[in-house]
Amino acid sequence: MAIPATGAAPMHWRRVFPGGLEQVARARRFVACLLDGCPYLDDVLLAADELVANALRHTRSGQDGGSFVVEVLRSDGRVAVSVADQGGPGVPVPADASEWDETGRGLRTLALLADSWGWHGNAEGRTVTAVFTEEKAA
Repeated sequence: MAIPATGAAPMHWRRVFPGGLEQVARARRFVACLLDGCPYLDDVLLAADELVANALRHTRSGQDGGSFVVEVLRSDGRVAVSVADQGGPGVPVPADASEWDETGRGLRTLALLADSWGWHGNAEGRTVTAVFTEEKAA
């Protein structure tokens, strides 16, 4: 007896990028091509930009010879975008930026856009993930 399908099969993609600020745009294009037609694509792309920029700015991924990994999972109206870095001294926490600060708002913005977000890892490497669903986008 066949098991009835409950929805479309999950789709999962993973790509390694070399460390370097020019890779932010390349990672964004990678995610955009995979999620063409996604109703909340703009939010996912903003999250991906922020996660990649943070990996390059705050971890060894942005140093000479560094790299980072972008993963995208799409399943049943849900998208998860993750960035794995090579670790560093700090942990990903939303900052309280003043109106005059030029940086420090990214994770707070991510927390407002995504249904959920979180991270795991240590100083040797971390993965930060943001999850989006169709329900929130509606």
